[in-house]
Amino acid sequence: MRARLLKVFAALALAALCAAASAQSTAKRDFQEGRDYHVLSNPQPVSTGNRIEVLEFFYYGCPVCYETQPHVAQWLLKAGPSVSIQRVPAVFTESSESFARTFYTLSAMGQIARLHWPIYDNHHFDGKQLNVEKNIVEWVSHNGVDRDKFVELWHSQQIQAQVDAAKKALATYEVKAVPTFVVDGKYLTTSRTTGSVKSMIDALDYLAERAASERKK
Repeated sequence: MRARLLKVFAALALAALCAAASAQSTAKRDFQEGRDYHVLSNPQPVSTGNRIEVLEFFYYGCPVCYETQPHVAQWLLKAGPSVSIQRVPAVFTESSESFARTFYTLSAMGQIARLHWPIYDNHHFDGKQLNVEKNIVEWVSHNGVDRDKFVELWHSQQIQAQVDAAKKALATYEVKAVPTFVVDGKYLTTSRTTGSVKSMIDALDYLAERAASERKK
């Protein structure tokens, strides 16, 4: 009798856990326009063809942007090739413009995939102050980047044009803070509106699936 009761209690506990997990999953999907995300007043065309475009507006000096990185990386593995993410450095101040120059310079040199995360790491935890030109020049040279080529590009018209375009993108996509994600040129979500980085990633997942569904109509 006792063994049977234990089995019953175990079954009830398992059912309760499954119900809780199901409720949590449902709650995760309950995103509301105007609260967790909003629709851009002027939706923009995308440049990613059949893939869902995700724009990540970020700033290397932002701790929350740094916190977001591993979550984004994990989400991209789950999303697979149906999603294309493009990073856009937010240019609000002189310091953020310096970081934007570094991002575009390293991108032009084919080094951003390797050094994107270390920039966050070294700036936030090693006191490198990589928003200062002389510091970032020294840092990249110690990380296998051609120092002279980096400096030349960093000050070039090519990089200036990209920085100027990034500045304009803030207004175009109605970006007020970072991190901000824009999905398929029309849906915008942030950690501030959703309440946490995890909820923002969940909202990002929801919006990407919604955008994909709408494309099929």
